[in-house]
Amino acid sequence: MLVLYDGGCGFCSRTVRWLVRHDGKDRLRFAASQSAVAAALLAGCGLAANGGGAGTIVVFRGVGTPEERVFVRSTASLELLGELPRPWPAVGAVLRLVPRVLRDAVYGVVARNRHRLPGDNEACPLPTPEERGHFL
Repeated sequence: MLVLYDGGCGFCSRTVRWLVRHDGKDRLRFAASQSAVAAALLAGCGLAANGGGAGTIVVFRGVGTPEERVFVRSTASLELLGELPRPWPAVGAVLRLVPRVLRDAVYGVVARNRHRLPGDNEACPLPTPEERGHFL
């Protein structure tokens, strides 16, 4: 899975680091939404034209294959939880019971206020040597 995230958001960067720590099966890869890789992927799936990738998490499953799928907002978050070890897939399954419109509303509140959260930074921190393999 490829995860596009806001590299200029401290909350987003901390979330990515949390995901890297919990990615026991080494299935997740990350790219800042400001990168050239992200721009090409977003344009390819039509999200760049309407700003769908700006300020939101975008998850690609099966990039470049006929089975490619794209997830955004709360559904992207739930897809990520499903890739982590227990208990996170169960947490994601329970949250899927909440209607998407409500999940996305809560996601929107967090997304709009993420730069106000403590520890926000101007740029994505450099990954440690152990984390580098997770980033494009």
